Amino acid sequence: MAWSKQGTLGSETQQRGKQMKDMISQLHEWIKLVSQVGIGLIALGVIVEIVFGTGAIFGGSVIANITQIVNQIGGQNGFVGLIAILLILAIFQRSNK
Repeated sequence: MAWSKQGTLGSETQQRGKQMKDMISQLHEWIKLVSQVGIGLIALGVIVEIVFGTGAIFGGSVIANITQIVNQIGGQNGFVGLIAILLILAIFQRSNK
């Protein structure tokens, strides 16, 4: 009797562990999907702003906001900001594989 209870308990624990792994995997996939949608919207905003001008899609300047973020990351030295953006891009590309 003790052996069967232990075996059942062990299989329940393994099943719960598998469920947790599945939930975490699904959450990871959702986060990846939301990130990809966000990056796609940013790219769309940049393209539309280049073609149609400032405020054509989101009501503000996407390019100015990106420039401001790069300046905040890199300070007055735009090269440091560019390197930071490239590192962030590399992280996103690595997570998409």
